Amino acid sequence: MDKSKIDEIEQQLIAAAEVDADPRSVFRLQMFRALTSELTKLPAAERPIFGRHINEMKQRVLQRIEEIYQARTEAEVGPIDITAPLGINQTQPHPLTADNGSKHPLMTELDRVSEIYRNMGFDVVESRNLDDDFHMFSSLNFPDDHPARDGYDSFRTTDGFIPPAHTSTMQHRILKANRHKLDESGGQIAVVIPGRVFRNEDIDATHEHTFYQCEGIFVSQDAALGQMLGVLQRFFESYYGQKLRIKTQPGYFPFTEPSLEFSIEKPAALGGKGDGWLELCGCGMIHPRVLEMAGIDPQKFKGFAWGGGIDRLVLMKYALTDIRNFESGKLSFLKEF
Repeated sequence: MDKSKIDEIEQQLIAAAEVDADPRSVFRLQMFRALTSELTKLPAAERPIFGRHINEMKQRVLQRIEEIYQARTEAEVGPIDITAPLGINQTQPHPLTADNGSKHPLMTELDRVSEIYRNMGFDVVESRNLDDDFHMFSSLNFPDDHPARDGYDSFRTTDGFIPPAHTSTMQHRILKANRHKLDESGGQIAVVIPGRVFRNEDIDATHEHTFYQCEGIFVSQDAALGQMLGVLQRFFESYYGQKLRIKTQPGYFPFTEPSLEFSIEKPAALGGKGDGWLELCGCGMIHPRVLEMAGIDPQKFKGFAWGGGIDRLVLMKYALTDIRNFESGKLSFLKEF
């Protein structure tokens, strides 16, 4: 038997393997068994050459059989969307109906915060998740050697961008974009900026590396600290649904002068009975240099600004004890809301 006959049988074996439920069974077909029988009939000198041809042919058929098995396996496995929720059997994803989900408690409370400020006449502008050194520090009057610029405190990307450590990073943009509203006939800038911020923090029950803040900005001809304290008191009383005493103490922020730390008496949600104070935000009159950098004349206009965390407000409102639950994805926690 010459090699062309072996090649012909090879093609017949492959064709049979492609349609057989068990492709490897083709080696039990008579056409292949006849080859091995033929080998024993050849003269001793021809057997090694003929045997090598048979073995090479068998290896090629085996390789093709493996390809057939692989193709069949891939055909049996349908594409899976790894982002889809798993079904009851936890193996195949299927769409869940909308009534199986709910709004995250932080998003619910953030909407409530925005609603209160809108009712007070403020516009709401969302903050950014990535910013640059100018808006994060320079536009806010941070000196070059301020510790907040240290990479130990603030995250940075490899190309120099900064996940904002505070929503104050939006101040320059808001002032610059709205300065046309200011005039001597009573024009004003009134904007709050909720957003997510990022800190290089050690995580524990009261500290997270990712949380939410809300920044407030007000600029007019006659903006004053008394107005700011009135705005903040009204906000916190609306949010907690009760009358609250307030107090301040001196603070320091590069972008305000004077700067204050603002506190309220402990609300009823935390068992408050007029016996304790909670510091909730930093605030103050916008520094003249910050106004100048945004193209606003500090001789004609004044402003005040404040900023504080949203997560802490929610912790207090619902008497929660661990801030880490907000970012944990624990269904048992989320279902409580």
